[in-house]
Amino acid sequence: MTSGKISGKKRAALLGAAALVAGLTQYVPAVSAAPAPPASASTSAVGEPTDIETISTGWTIPWGTSWTPDGESAVVTERDDFRVWLVSRDGKEKTQTGTVPESQTTGGEGGLMGVAVDPDWDTNHHVYVMHTSSEGNRIARMTYDGTKLTDYKALLKGIKKNKYHNGGRLAFGPDGYLYATTGDAQDGGLAQDKNSLNGKILRLTKDGEPAPGNPFGNYAYSMGHRNPQGIAFDPQGRLWEAELGQSAKDELNLIKPGANYGWPTCEGECDVSGMTNPKKTWGVAEASPSGVAVVDGAVYMAALKGERLWRIPISADNEDVGTAKAFYVGEYGRLRAVTAVPGADQLWLSTTNADNNGGEPDGSDQIFRVTIG
Repeated sequence: MTSGKISGKKRAALLGAAALVAGLTQYVPAVSAAPAPPASASTSAVGEPTDIETISTGWTIPWGTSWTPDGESAVVTERDDFRVWLVSRDGKEKTQTGTVPESQTTGGEGGLMGVAVDPDWDTNHHVYVMHTSSEGNRIARMTYDGTKLTDYKALLKGIKKNKYHNGGRLAFGPDGYLYATTGDAQDGGLAQDKNSLNGKILRLTKDGEPAPGNPFGNYAYSMGHRNPQGIAFDPQGRLWEAELGQSAKDELNLIKPGANYGWPTCEGECDVSGMTNPKKTWGVAEASPSGVAVVDGAVYMAALKGERLWRIPISADNEDVGTAKAFYVGEYGRLRAVTAVPGADQLWLSTTNADNNGGEPDGSDQIFRVTIG
């Protein structure tokens, strides 16, 4: 999906902020029933963005962000040059920790994509990445030795790649397992093949094995996805996913183990038996979503072509979603990663303007901090 180029004058006016999802609690085991809900919940606006400021500049397609458990630093990836950075909470310190070996671009959306810090970082200093390599997309693990990333180990190979539709987001669930989004690699039939790694949300152990309790007895947790690029857990342990549609509808889905989200049979809502409908849809011109985060009773969804940050209220005691509201429409260009800041009602938000669709030069991307009031 493409978007128009925004002016240099508008780019210079950026005031920023940013963030992805931290603080995951009360997760339900993979295939069990949902837990008893809290006593009170609503889909009303508890808080909305009140301030945005730039905290880090000089980036070229920052794709993934994941916080260390102490909340003092974030690991950030850059897609096309495969670099990994450690960035301080205030954004003032930015240290390159290395590059991911055996990485390639696809001339489109592939390269170094998602990143997830191990919940046991304090003892093992493991960092997980999803990246494109010679034979396809991979999930790999590296170790931070205090100054650099070392000990590259490919955990899962064979996820088909293509110029577009590579998925790429990683996140640890409150169950301790690693979740990964994979695109259909421009072959819709793979999304409906339970034995394919593509067009899925995968769930695996830290050593790269299928997680116990997966619904199909393999890596797949859900199926029927076209190009999912955002996943985040809410405080009830539910998994929310953002997905780029083809030409009609983009989606926000509530992911259930074993559920089929329809692609390529359905794009958006449909009444086909066995397919699960999205909780919210948008036209592709106003969304083309990438990262998502959950803060203060709402899903925040970054939009690429739509060049805006969507806020979608969610309920804690049922599966209802409220009215979506857009922020920063057209102000900062293509928005990629949105990540919750640990211990604060804040987000980190990054741009993807230094690519063919954004039309800006290398080094023009930024990371912002958004405060939720």
